[in-house]
Amino acid sequence: MDLCAIPATGLARLIRSRELSATELLTAVLARIDKANPALNAIVTLAAEQAADRAAELDAQAARGSFAGPLHGLPIAIKDVAETSGIRTTYGSPIYASYVPRADAPHVALLKQAGAVVIGKTNTPEFGAGSQTFNPVFGVTRNPYDTSLTVGGSSGGAAAAVAACMVPFADGSDLGASVRNPAAFCGLVGLRTTPGLVPSDLLDPLSVVGPIARTAADAALLLAGMCGTDPGLPLARPDHAGRFLDLQPAPLRGLRVAWTFDLGDLPVQPRVRTVLATLRESLVEAGCVVTDEAPGLSDADEVFQVLRAARMAGLASLLREHRDQLKATLVWNIEKGMALTGEQIASARIKQAEIFGRVKSFFADGRYDVLALPTAQVVPFPVEQEWVTEINGRPMSTYIDWMRSCSRITVTAHPAVSVPAGLTASGLTASGLPVGLQLVGPYGGDLRLLEIAAAVMALAG
Repeated sequence: MDLCAIPATGLARLIRSRELSATELLTAVLARIDKANPALNAIVTLAAEQAADRAAELDAQAARGSFAGPLHGLPIAIKDVAETSGIRTTYGSPIYASYVPRADAPHVALLKQAGAVVIGKTNTPEFGAGSQTFNPVFGVTRNPYDTSLTVGGSSGGAAAAVAACMVPFADGSDLGASVRNPAAFCGLVGLRTTPGLVPSDLLDPLSVVGPIARTAADAALLLAGMCGTDPGLPLARPDHAGRFLDLQPAPLRGLRVAWTFDLGDLPVQPRVRTVLATLRESLVEAGCVVTDEAPGLSDADEVFQVLRAARMAGLASLLREHRDQLKATLVWNIEKGMALTGEQIASARIKQAEIFGRVKSFFADGRYDVLALPTAQVVPFPVEQEWVTEINGRPMSTYIDWMRSCSRITVTAHPAVSVPAGLTASGLTASGLPVGLQLVGPYGGDLRLLEIAAAVMALAG
């Protein structure tokens, strides 16, 4: 039995029944990493001894008939922008190449409380900026479907590790597309959560933490270990973690789907459209009520550019002190933020509130259950290419313009999940590349969204 290929939900049951120990699972995972990681460069820091000690503690606890939580004994690697106590956290930057935090990020602390075994860190672009995973500390992460291609980003190491069965699931952070994009490029489920569902120490709904997994049920299980409340943290939505356990697919018959291939004006590669068109037909055949409609979101582009740049201005001191150690696109984004006026930022926040209300009304009174659209407008591209400069002949002005199918949804603050829609051709070859379908749901409807994702994934095969 290949333990590394078993879904996380199955592994959790084996551990609960005492048919599998945390130590046995960790041994299998470390062997898998040793075999698969050199070609992919997904896991960049390994904390094997620390993980082994934790697994042994959990096994001793299980022997006493007690379990730490829903993730008891399950291994996970943490994105290298989230701080991990005693494990190096580089942010993908040479500036922090030797930084070892003394405390865990809030969601990492919750994962440990839930029984997860942290085995190390996954690769990310510098400070999580950009949907292409490379940095001067560890190099580039490659796509398991074709190692000449990118895995996306910024949670690219996480997605590659999950797709290659090095870990059953992984955490990711999503500002513009950073959970959804790599999930789409690797044929995985990736959820951008409702802001606050996973506690954070940031007062900013633009960036959230979410799960990346091979199935919707696995993503829900991981979410059960990450969501929680803390009166000392901002944006901590009350939720019951137990709701995400034992996820069941939603019935497709009668499901109301608003469908768009391009949000009205976005360029989308023909290969992406072809795969999604096939899935659209399957949804109709399965009894879904599919309507070609979408809320207008073109005004979200400027809002995203401004609010993202305002966040990047927080790195101004690093720019002044370490300019020569920052990539050009990051320098551009920081300087853009530093040049913003208070009026521009205030106007963007007002406009974001309007957009939120517009999308909330779009789902009001059960008019639609989900909005369906492409996760990524392109298929995975060569690892040597830093970012997509044109789509269908239309130039992309900046390194973030090519992911507007995701960044526009970010501005709405509504949850969104990427689900595998199929491959561009049969077989895992250079021409058979994963395509993701993005499903957006009502605010706070993360559980329902995962239930629908499970059904759609089963339909897509």
